[in-house]
Amino acid sequence: TPPAVPLFANVSAKAETEPDRIRELLVAQVTAMVRWRECVIAMRAAGAELLVEAGAGAVLKGLTKRIDRELPAVAVGGVAEIESFLESL
Repeated sequence: TPPAVPLFANVSAKAETEPDRIRELLVAQVTAMVRWRECVIAMRAAGAELLVEAGAGAVLKGLTKRIDRELPAVAVGGVAEIESFLESL
């Protein structure tokens, strides 16, 4: 089913909503160039006010600060961290 919110794919640097297209892009993402800069710019243009990096580390958070200093970014790692972050919203 289509996602509740658009998925910005690192391969296309665009908002994607079609399930079949998202599956294709997830496969392509393993071997294709990551277009994080373009993704951040596209998400900002679409109205993003906060970027949340879920998973180990904070690489994308750091890269985001270099791309757009005005766009807040946070990194959450484990389940407890994610739950705490969600409660803070």
